Amino acid sequence: MLPLGLLNAAQGHPMLVELKNGETLNGHLVMCDTWMNLTLKEVVQTSPEGDKFVRLPEVYVKGNNIKYLRVPDEIIDQVSEQQKTQQGGFRGGRGGQSRGGDHGGRGGGGDRGRGRGGQRGRGRGRGQ
Repeated sequence: MLPLGLLNAAQGHPMLVELKNGETLNGHLVMCDTWMNLTLKEVVQTSPEGDKFVRLPEVYVKGNNIKYLRVPDEIIDQVSEQQKTQQGGFRGGRGGQSRGGDHGGRGGGGDRGRGRGGQRGRGRGRGQ
């Protein structure tokens, strides 16, 4: 699951954000962008020592200052279920056939990969 998909699903829900400087912010996620910048409302800011608390109506957090995010478990479950239903049975990835099938490739078939000359391995200079 991708972090931005999880954050988009968490909009409107409470979350905890720990910053690199040790402060924590508890509030409701209003929005996030592709750089993981967050806007929180109804925020309680806690000092790194845990002894000072400040209540703020709204806070903007730059994504590069975020150390840790805690999202409610029900949001994580909801997003993982959505991804399972969207994928269906498809695993994704790149592909095609494996090496050495009927379509050339290393050790493949046809007249490819047989060295020089077209006489099925007889090569040059044998006079046949």
